[in-house]
This record gives sequence, structure tokens and C-alpha cells, in this order.
Amino acid sequence: MTVNTGSFLGRFLLPLLFLALGASGVPRAELTIEIVGGQEGAQPIAVAPFALEGGVGPAPDDLAQVIAADLARTGRFKPLPRQDMPPTPPTVEGVELRDWRVLGMNNLVAGQINRRPDGYYEVHFALFDVYSGEQLANMSLPSSAADLRHTAHRIADIVYERLTGLPGAFTSRLAYVTSEWGVDGQRVTLRVADADGHNPQTIVASKEPLLSPAWSPDGRRLAYVSFENRQTAVFIQELTTGRRELVASFPGINSAPAWSPDGRQLALTLSKDGNPEIYILDLGTRALRRLTDHPGIDTEPAWSPDGREIFFTSGRGGDPQIYRMSALGGEPTRVTFTGDYNGRPSLSPDGRSLVMVTRVNGQFRIALMDLATQSTRLLSRGGLDESPSFAPNGSMVIYATQSNGRGVLAVVSTDGKVGQRLSQDAGEVREPAWSPPPR
Repeated sequence: MTVNTGSFLGRFLLPLLFLALGASGVPRAELTIEIVGGQEGAQPIAVAPFALEGGVGPAPDDLAQVIAADLARTGRFKPLPRQDMPPTPPTVEGVELRDWRVLGMNNLVAGQINRRPDGYYEVHFALFDVYSGEQLANMSLPSSAADLRHTAHRIADIVYERLTGLPGAFTSRLAYVTSEWGVDGQRVTLRVADADGHNPQTIVASKEPLLSPAWSPDGRRLAYVSFENRQTAVFIQELTTGRRELVASFPGINSAPAWSPDGRQLALTLSKDGNPEIYILDLGTRALRRLTDHPGIDTEPAWSPDGREIFFTSGRGGDPQIYRMSALGGEPTRVTFTGDYNGRPSLSPDGRSLVMVTRVNGQFRIALMDLATQSTRLLSRGGLDESPSFAPNGSMVIYATQSNGRGVLAVVSTDGKVGQRLSQDAGEVREPAWSPPPR
């Protein structure tokens, strides 16, 4: 494929090709998370080690460590180091809050893991307000041995929601693309992992680029772009069965799939009629409807959470900017006016804001815009930041960036104060997409 970098289409395609083809190294299985920013006034919290059946034997998984790490990554909480904790009672009922009050803890999570006769576990935990003595949560969750880590994420979700009023996002998942080079050439994989980088699974492996993974609203399927046979095509793949379906392979560009909130339609960028335009594909009937019709390039569609509008990047005004229009059709209206490049919109779950890629002094950064006030603030500091995606609770944004000349993922809070970096020991990681809430 030849790219004219002087055109808007070239400026759109070049970053994608760079992200897909500019990788080197051999990726390891799991992403490593490094917290690179913290929030002042983070709440002190203790997550005591969970005992197994009254303290007999080691727990099959360190649930407390997983919960504490989840909470720490948000920047809202500062978990107490384990070496500074007093002895932990074997049961929730044996907790003495005065011991934790002396240590200045606001809250305490304590729990135990009980074996059941059927081979499953019962994980009992409580969340305490250390100063009032109130139990903010007290419940038991069943779990298999293989799902204990997931159960820990569920507990972290509950704790986060009880203390902040917002749903947690720790049981959600990440989709991302990795690349490696070997004796047989390039190997690109589309992977899915837990939100903390653990339990990665390869969904697709290819010798050609893979781009733009997009989660279905039920979290069971991924749409993505493949360069198989040197031609872009859009596929949908079921995660549990591995069944793959080709949904768009028209002449020219087939790119940027985006699911409608009801999961029945895909918005796509197609150039089958000569110019890149936004189309809507009905997944049930395979009916294709052209949404935009303009000599300027229209691409990167994103649905509003209510499914009524499509936001997209367009060069119809000269420089790439973000527009919005009814999903039924009509005349688009411009959304962004500041700067000479704004693109790749992603809507917050509540529909009140969007994140985008913006160019500042020649560098591509991630910015957040309040749609009501049109106020914008920068969230990232890199020079080539791409592919922003909201967490399902709207509190964080994941995006692709570079660190020491290597592609990594980064997460930033929507206020810009808390950051994380997700990387592999070797190789490149690109094209992140945060899953919807588990159903």
C-alpha cells in the first residue's frame, strides 16, 4: 500500500501502519503495570490477608494482594503495606478495629476462604468503616479455584463502589495488539487479558497487521481489521468458540468498526464507492446504509451511548476535526474547533464527554472534551499517543503510547492526575480497547 503523507488520508493511515508494522521484539505473556502517578489525598485502606478455613493452610490465591493492587491503581486509595499490618484474625468476626484505627486506616477489607464439599470455595469478606465500626459490605461469593483471582476483582469492584459511589472496572477486560519478529517474519496477535494484565489469551494470530479491536456490548465478541492477503477486511470473532465471520471485504478501505449500543449494527469506514465514508451495517440482514456523503474523508465512527448519534473524524473542513450526526442520517455538525488535528473520538459511558487524539505543537496527545461546555484538557504527555478508550465506569482512559522507543499502553484518570503504564518485557503493545461491564 502506498501512502501519500501529504493528504488527510495519508495522515490518517500512516499512524495506523506505524502502529501495526513498526514493532520489534518478542512479547511475553502478561502485561506489567507500573503506577506512574498518584493522587494527593488518597484514602488509607487496609486489605488484610484472607485466611483459608480458619487459618489452616495457605490460600490457593492471594486475594488480598489482588484487591489491594486493584484499588492502588486507581490512585484513590493507598493500601497499607502488608509488613505494617497487625496479626490478622482467621475470621471476619474476630476483627478488632482499634488495631487498624491506631494505624490511621479509614477502611478495612477482611475475609476468609472456605472450602465447600463440592470442590468450590466460598469467599466471605467484609468492608469496615474503621472509625464508625459500620460494615459497609458483608457478603459471600462462590468461586472455583480457577476463578479465585476473578473473585478478587469482583470484591475490589464492590469495595470501590461502596466507597466512591461509582461502579468498579476491575472485572472488565482489555483487548490489544502485540507484534513480534522472528526467523519467519512478523507475528501479530490480538489478545484479551484481565484489566490488570493477567490471564492473557490470544484471539487471533497473523503475519499481517491487525487493527482497531472493538468490543460488542455484551463483551462476547470482537470486531477488528485484518490485512490478510494485503487487503483490509473487517471480521467479527466470538471469544468463547473462536468462530470468525467476515463482515466487510469491499474493494478499497474496510476499517474502523464500531458496535451500536444494542449490538445489532456496525459503523464502518468504507471506500468502496471511491471516497472513505461512514456506513452502517445491519448484522442481521447484512443491509448496508451509507451515512455520510462528502468529498472530504470521513472515518473513525463512534456511537453515542444511546445509539442516536455517530461521532466521526472528517477532513471536510480542511484539517481533520470531529463531527456528529444522527445515526439515521442528516447534516453533520462540527464538534471540535481548537487546533489543526482532532480525531479518533471515543464517548464516555454517560455520553457527557469524549476523548480524542489532538495535535499540540506537532505532537499527538490524548485530550478530553466536555460536550456541554466544549472545554478541553490534555490527559497525556507523549508525542505519539493513539487509540483512546474509556473504562466502562468512565473514570479512566487507556491509550497507546511509547516508552523508551517501544510501544506500550498507558492508563490515565479523566482528571489527568493518576497514571499507569502497561508494558511487556519485550515487544510492542498497541491498539487497546476496554471492554464493557461484564454481564
